[in-house]
Amino acid sequence: MFVKDEMLYKALYCGMCKSIKEGSGGMARTALTYDTAFMSALVHNLSNRDVTVKKRRCALHPFKRRYMAVPDETSVLLGCVNTALAYYKLLDDRLDGDKKGLLAFLYRRGFRRAAKKHPEAVKIIAAQLEAQAALEREGCAVIDMACEPTARMMQQLSAYILGDAATEHTDGLFYDLGKWIYLADALDDYDKDVKKGRYNVLYNAFRAPDKAAAAAGNGEEINFIFNTLFADMREHLANVKFHFNHDLTDNIILLGIPAKTRALVYGRCGRGKKPEKQ
Repeated sequence: MFVKDEMLYKALYCGMCKSIKEGSGGMARTALTYDTAFMSALVHNLSNRDVTVKKRRCALHPFKRRYMAVPDETSVLLGCVNTALAYYKLLDDRLDGDKKGLLAFLYRRGFRRAAKKHPEAVKIIAAQLEAQAALEREGCAVIDMACEPTARMMQQLSAYILGDAATEHTDGLFYDLGKWIYLADALDDYDKDVKKGRYNVLYNAFRAPDKAAAAAGNGEEINFIFNTLFADMREHLANVKFHFNHDLTDNIILLGIPAKTRALVYGRCGRGKKPEKQ
């Protein structure tokens, strides 16, 4: 990633922290992720909404001002979406018996603020997550079917956020991103889900005892699924209209996402014991 893109990424991340506070309250900021900063870069560019970056202080860095994007209508909306997703995720964890689910109460007030400010976005999230939960309760073993609610959720949210700037190719791009998010989570949680007896579509599809065995025995199918998805992303990306420099989002979609996928499937290179010096 170029230095200029890294600086913008960090500025968007800090700006999203401010935006979440503005839309959902201070506690909701603890759920901030870099994924939301990426979405901010992508949505602002596609909708031709410029980002204003200024040097400001924050609670974590009170003595040194940092570059951060100034909150605007779009970033506050994305912050509300981030809060709603975090809240529903913790509720789901609680149902699964995960101790993290007990933290849901910390986001309840922020969720209510987000739902009041953007009820349509929260309605989309709630409906698709319920559809997702229904498939999981049924033990769905069809990978494409299990991915569908998350993919549709991202597609519908993008149409709501982009408004008149939405096209069939932005719909397709966000659909693919949603599908990837679901599959990446399934890969990342494979061993943990198997150990705890929780639903995982890849386990239901392959019945391998762990992720390493799934990759060894079904590597060709896994690669086909992801390579098809990446090809579709590239096609949509080539047909959407960007209004500003899109090096940052291209880097993440074309390079970062495939690299992250390889790491999830096969592990990261360079791990393990260092070779002895000669």
